[in-house]
Amino acid sequence: MKNYEKALWDADAVCQRDPLMTKGHHIKAQILSELGRSKEVLKEFIYCLALNPECNSAKKETQKAICDVFFPASENMHQSVTSSTHSKLKVQCDDQIKLKAPPEEGGNSNAGGPENPSKMSDAFRNAKSSILYFILGLHCEEDKKALEDIIPAPPRNTLKRQLPSDMEDVCDMNVPGKIPKKDVDSLPQRNMSSKMEEDPEFLMDVTDFECALCMRLLFEPVTTPCGHTFCLKCLERCLDHAPHCPLCKDKLSELLATRNFNITILAEELIFRYLSEELSDRKRIYDEEMSELSNLTRDVPIFVCAMAFPTVPCPLHVFEPRYRLMIRRCMETGTKRFGMCLSAKNAGISEYGCMLEIKDVRTFPDGSSVVDAVGIGRFRVLSHRHRDGYNTADIEYMEDEKVEGPEYEELAALHDSVHQQSVSWFASLQDHMKEQILSHFGLMPDREPEPQSNSIGPSWSWWILAVLPLERKAQLAILGMTSLKERLLAIRRILVIITRKMNSRQDLANNRERNN
Repeated sequence: MKNYEKALWDADAVCQRDPLMTKGHHIKAQILSELGRSKEVLKEFIYCLALNPECNSAKKETQKAICDVFFPASENMHQSVTSSTHSKLKVQCDDQIKLKAPPEEGGNSNAGGPENPSKMSDAFRNAKSSILYFILGLHCEEDKKALEDIIPAPPRNTLKRQLPSDMEDVCDMNVPGKIPKKDVDSLPQRNMSSKMEEDPEFLMDVTDFECALCMRLLFEPVTTPCGHTFCLKCLERCLDHAPHCPLCKDKLSELLATRNFNITILAEELIFRYLSEELSDRKRIYDEEMSELSNLTRDVPIFVCAMAFPTVPCPLHVFEPRYRLMIRRCMETGTKRFGMCLSAKNAGISEYGCMLEIKDVRTFPDGSSVVDAVGIGRFRVLSHRHRDGYNTADIEYMEDEKVEGPEYEELAALHDSVHQQSVSWFASLQDHMKEQILSHFGLMPDREPEPQSNSIGPSWSWWILAVLPLERKAQLAILGMTSLKERLLAIRRILVIITRKMNSRQDLANNRERNN
């Protein structure tokens, strides 16, 4: 019917509704060609090539459209020059299209065929720098200006670096902190080009390698499966709260389960080579933080939970984000130690606590972990504060007072007596109660031949305090005693009271049986 205006309106509506549809742009270009609008024809065919670089018909039409734009029939130009330039342009266009256009995986080579939108968008991005703008370098300045009027100029960014043209395909610097997903797995094998080191135009600024979370230079950069790069410690802290990428919110459950945080070698090499001074300052700050965290008397991390005793195992299930961070820092600094205190209404934490040493940490896919720890000593809290959500405290360690002469002989006799009393009490318990105690606290330690051989006190005395059915207030009071004699006397009194109650209940049960 040759109603081109109406057909153009329909084709334009199709392109607006689905801008990645190759067939729509192809039909629109054909309609514009019938209307004699050469520049718009060229623009539409270039869009077709950007969406489907392997479309042979679009290649031929693009060459023809270029010739129509730059060498119209009415142009007063010598025929030999025109034909020579025409053929040269066609050859260069054909070569550039073959060399520059990346192969499309799984795409349809026919214009207008069904395509995957995500793959089409990738093809568009890859072709944008290679197909849409390669023509600008051909021929004279007049041709350049004419093309710039037709094709939108490439987007400019404000990054403070310049890359040589041959490095455009090595690293996509347009998006700070992100590496294309398809290149993530191949990062360790990629080597820096020698031209990058020699090219004086290769400039880089520290802002090009800032972590999107801490806004500082990347330190130990890690790239997620979704292609975003962060500092290792920053990413771990975010994953303590949610198993998602902090930027695009993609799930990182697999990364969290394997804990396979591999350093991105490419980013690390770039920072080391071109930002060495900034990296030195960043490392100095990191070392100062680690040194501060590794102090065992100031700002000691405190786990406010249950009662713990020296030499006694204390398994913990860690699931809160603040304590995940705390345990990880204890492991990173190498101290593998933290304090355990009770909660206090007025003071916040109890006056006395027990220092625990981490023996093993088992992490689960949800980010929580089971920490196997054991008590190694007692301390008194001098002052306390908060750090990143958890408590820290300045402490002083506590040891038992030493005695000599007659006092020591009295202490040794009391030590043997209370030990025997404790063994008898434990043996009188029912079998199921014994099994529960042994599964949680382990076997009762043997009696030390010398009661003052250990500055923190006999191991068996702490074990019996841990298994005795005492209120936390009473346990805390005994933990704060620095006199071994007072502690042993307290254990004796408790055992006497518990034994009397047990005997009273047993007598009552026996009387009921006799009455029945």
